[in-house]
Amino acid sequence: MAPGTAESEAAPGKDHAIVMKAITKQFPGVLANDHVDFFVKRGEIHALVGENGAGKSTLVNQLYGFHLPDDGKIFINGEEVFFRSPKDAIRKNIGMVHQHFMLVDNQTVTENVILGSEINLPVLKGFLDRKKARNTLVSLSKQYGLVVNPDAFIEDIPVGMQQRVEIIKTLYRGADILIFDEPTAVLTPQETEELFKVMRLLKEGGKTIVFITHKLNEVMAITDRVTVMRLGKVTGRVDTKDTNPRQLANMMVGREVLLRVEKKEHEPGDLLLEVNKLSVHDNRGLQAVKDVSLSVKEGEIVGIAGVAGNGQSELVEAITGLRKVGSGKIRMSGVDITDLSTWEIREIGLNHVPEDRLKRGLITKYPVYFNSILGKHKDEPFSKDGFLMLKNIRDYAKDLVERYDVRPRNINQLGGNLSGGNQQKLIVARELDDKPRPSRCVVVAQPTRGLDIGAIEFIHKTLISMRDQGIGILLVSMELDEIFSLSDRIIVIYEGEIMGEVKPDEITKEEVGLMMAGQRKAEEAVKWSDER
Repeated sequence: MAPGTAESEAAPGKDHAIVMKAITKQFPGVLANDHVDFFVKRGEIHALVGENGAGKSTLVNQLYGFHLPDDGKIFINGEEVFFRSPKDAIRKNIGMVHQHFMLVDNQTVTENVILGSEINLPVLKGFLDRKKARNTLVSLSKQYGLVVNPDAFIEDIPVGMQQRVEIIKTLYRGADILIFDEPTAVLTPQETEELFKVMRLLKEGGKTIVFITHKLNEVMAITDRVTVMRLGKVTGRVDTKDTNPRQLANMMVGREVLLRVEKKEHEPGDLLLEVNKLSVHDNRGLQAVKDVSLSVKEGEIVGIAGVAGNGQSELVEAITGLRKVGSGKIRMSGVDITDLSTWEIREIGLNHVPEDRLKRGLITKYPVYFNSILGKHKDEPFSKDGFLMLKNIRDYAKDLVERYDVRPRNINQLGGNLSGGNQQKLIVARELDDKPRPSRCVVVAQPTRGLDIGAIEFIHKTLISMRDQGIGILLVSMELDEIFSLSDRIIVIYEGEIMGEVKPDEITKEEVGLMMAGQRKAEEAVKWSDER
């Protein structure tokens, strides 16, 4: 029995909202869930943690009706259920708050909440009673502290408010059991604390919450109990008060994990990447990056902190040649790369880990071995005289997936069939590997999104190692802990403008969080005012 496992867990009783017994789910070549027992008591916040490929998502997807178990039983409030679709789960008062919001941008908050809620729609004389639906939404928002504007369009509200809309949507449908899938991935520290307040109110109101996260500090802060999975099996069940991050990490990975990044003091070298007064427009023609200037030197990591949707994506795309520059200049090692193609930019020594792994990082219908050389496929030893050298490519791919722990090790597997975390590991491996052409500078966007704690540790060590070898790194991340751990300098961006530049050891995360919400650093505000 795992540390902290209560004896009663072996035979869950009537006080359990969720009982999943001996759940088994097999996909081609992968046993995702191997006789998994998962028990959640009514009115608790229960964390489900584990590495990528541990089987967490598969398990909750069966709970929510996305997948059918091959074997095993599911009980909700003591009643055995058979879910063939999410609609079946919703009818049993189960709701899911997805990491990637399921909202329609050009519809209002109210319209998004009632969308797909046909059985709960208020009707007046044969027509939708929008006023009553709106009043119900407002009532729910007040009851659980979910402040939203019911008439605002989704595209016009910040990310934190969009998440509140997702929560209200589940409550509107009558959910008593809520599944939160990586809910803090795109939130500021202040927004995360607001979410935790909401979760506590939900718990006080009798709701049961399953909380999936990679952030062990959040597990310790908000949950009552934890179930840990590894390689499709449960490796531990513990009361949160009886454990600590180190023990949880050990259960997740099966070894001791370094929870803090160790890096030595390092003097930066010559200027590598220089962005001067850059302005860039988004896909709607609106200015997304406004007069931004920054630099990256040899042997330093410059982190960009900001809530998603504040111009980071457009900035990265402009620097890497994926988006046209409106005005301003970009130089790499003194060479003007403002109008160069992505291939020409890579030739100069600037590599890129894209934030959207499916759109920019992989060709899903290509096998792993072809995906492992994208962007390098014209270089020897991968090609010669216009022909691909398949043996060299396959040998390289085998070595790469082994060194970066991409699972499964099958290089013939299609890129689209890898789990999201392993897709990310493959892209990071390709872009950070120094073969066959070493990079001088790397733009890294969301490098650990969707990765487990063991993979995060490996990526962080790799980035620090590259920095110590004199490579310059521009790091864009929604994870403030990651920005603080890795960065030598931090640049905070809000609505496409720089709010200030700080050093991680001279400022708190809360202060950076305020800057991420639009509060300009004092000396930067004076400088900005003088420039205007």
